[in-house]
Amino acid sequence: MSAQVLMYSTGVCPYCLMAERLLKSKGVDNIEKIRIDLDPAKRDEMMQKTQRRTVPQIYIGDTHVGGFDDLSKLDREGKLDPLLRGE
Repeated sequence: MSAQVLMYSTGVCPYCLMAERLLKSKGVDNIEKIRIDLDPAKRDEMMQKTQRRTVPQIYIGDTHVGGFDDLSKLDREGKLDPLLRGE
């Protein structure tokens, strides 16, 4: 798996943990986490980039995947692995 994964998250978000667990189960060992609870400017950045207020907000490469529900839907549809491989 080679695509860069970036996740906007907070320290207390159960969906962030579930997303991280799913990504790790797919072989992703390097998730760049941006904690919006520690840096309000990053929350503003996330909302501007994604038009969403909730965490997690996940990017795989340049693709905005969305939140945990979006991530697990991609996985169920068989589209997550190719995205993680950068295809």
